[in-house]
Amino acid sequence: WSALAEMGVLGIMVPEAQGGLAMTEEDLIPLLLEAGWAGLPDPLAATAGVAVTLLRHASAAAPRANELLAQIAAGEISLGCVFPNSTRSNSTGPASTEPASVVASSNFVPAATSLDQILLCVDGSVHVVDPASLQLERVQSVDGGRDLFHLVVPAELDESTVLLTGDVAQAATLAAFNFAALGAAAELIGLSRRMLEMTILYATERKQFGVQIGSFQAVKHHLTNASLAVEFAEPLVLRAANSLALGNPQASLHVSMAKAKASAAAKGAAAASLQVHGAIGYTVEYDLHLYMKRSWALAGEFGDAEFHRRRVSAELLYR
Repeated sequence: WSALAEMGVLGIMVPEAQGGLAMTEEDLIPLLLEAGWAGLPDPLAATAGVAVTLLRHASAAAPRANELLAQIAAGEISLGCVFPNSTRSNSTGPASTEPASVVASSNFVPAATSLDQILLCVDGSVHVVDPASLQLERVQSVDGGRDLFHLVVPAELDESTVLLTGDVAQAATLAAFNFAALGAAAELIGLSRRMLEMTILYATERKQFGVQIGSFQAVKHHLTNASLAVEFAEPLVLRAANSLALGNPQASLHVSMAKAKASAAAKGAAAASLQVHGAIGYTVEYDLHLYMKRSWALAGEFGDAEFHRRRVSAELLYR
């Protein structure tokens, strides 16, 4: 974590006044692709992307936001951002006439106990909360590389934890959610690449019937189809990053397109990789499962493909 801070990665989107590089989503998203490829377990997207996005929106209205931004850039803290189930956020309800306000709610928090602070976006407000003060229940996760916790939202939150309220809080929450979904999409692209690289290499080494299994047409077709899906999904991720950086009014639409496509591409890459590897792909001694399970987890985080397809539909119908 300290090495990431020294390289300036944590402060890429932090304003210069708080010790950051004042760069944009277009600069951080390519790094998250590489983080996905590496299977990085640290909360890089959550801290350097999601939290920073929210805090930048809050900096004018809440001086504490500037303090947190400076601490992030220095590598002193890690933050997570949670969009729990609430009366104002319902991912399963009917599409509203304001589709950009739709946020996929979830009470699950990866690596919650290793975070220094949690940004809790609930009921139209944003709170900065110490994880130790929350009721967090460890639950089993398909991704063994990150602990997963279920958050029970307190009936009442102390007023001292309030960072933002009103329209500013809602705008900051939407911006943070959009980056969260896009960050997950970027990591999914990196994970997909890694799985396919491993599988293509394996197909050139594994022999059956006296020849490399990669020489069989059926294997080629499986891997080509999976690779094409990833190649088509990546430009959507990069376009969404550009939209967020420029403040494009269609940013929510572009983010949902990217997340839906990246989730589907990762699912295909995982399935093809497992099928081509055969039995060894199931074993914990072989690294494929690390990337495959992470992709399964990220595909459902911050809205699965179905949620984002509905969001795209709502944006197109109501805009």
